[in-house]
Amino acid sequence: MTTSDAGTRAQAAAQAASAARLRVTVPSVADRVAAELRLQLAEGVLLPGARLTESTIAEDLGVSRNTVREAFAELAAERLVVRLPNRGVFVASLGPGDVHDVYTVRRAVEVSAIRSGGSPERVAAVRAAVEEGRAAAAAGDEEALGTANQHFHGAIVALAESRRLDTIMSQVLAEMRLFFHKATLDAHFYRGYLDDNEEICAALEAGDLDRAGDLLLAYLDRSEAKQKAVHGD
Repeated sequence: MTTSDAGTRAQAAAQAASAARLRVTVPSVADRVAAELRLQLAEGVLLPGARLTESTIAEDLGVSRNTVREAFAELAAERLVVRLPNRGVFVASLGPGDVHDVYTVRRAVEVSAIRSGGSPERVAAVRAAVEEGRAAAAAGDEEALGTANQHFHGAIVALAESRRLDTIMSQVLAEMRLFFHKATLDAHFYRGYLDDNEEICAALEAGDLDRAGDLLLAYLDRSEAKQKAVHGD
């Protein structure tokens, strides 16, 4: 074998390895559809018990029905949707047993992220979510207020600048919104968190990360207790 042949084969092997890595790291279309539906759950667009139709979603997102079916399978594995025989796919309605599990994850992820602080840009995103909430409250828009609260907690996790943690939190945010729907029968449910969010953000901006973590931990404990009361746990 000549040196030229060896070099050609080495180059081909490197290109094949690069292509394999690309296939692993670039999300599939089904993954992107699942991410969009997960976001719609977190934003309160899709409500618990709502029926999801493959053909409608495929048309709305410009993808095939088979791609939507794959996305449904991904979301079903995350317990965000359920497939009922002979009836179709529905947004999940979470039960009392899910509350503690979700808050256990939130305490582990959110408190750790805020205790480590973040870049000025990431801290500014937390502040932006607080201001978004205040603007929604002033406008009397309770749904927008709930979405701002989701953005606040997502921004806290984003302080860590970890794609893996962001992925975990995207699922948690979707689950949060699912069981928050029952709590929001109280029209002013989210307003109770505005002052908490402000206090946590102020501690973060001041660089008092231990205080920010303690405030957030107490906040999550209170929030879990409210959810358990609502869901009868």
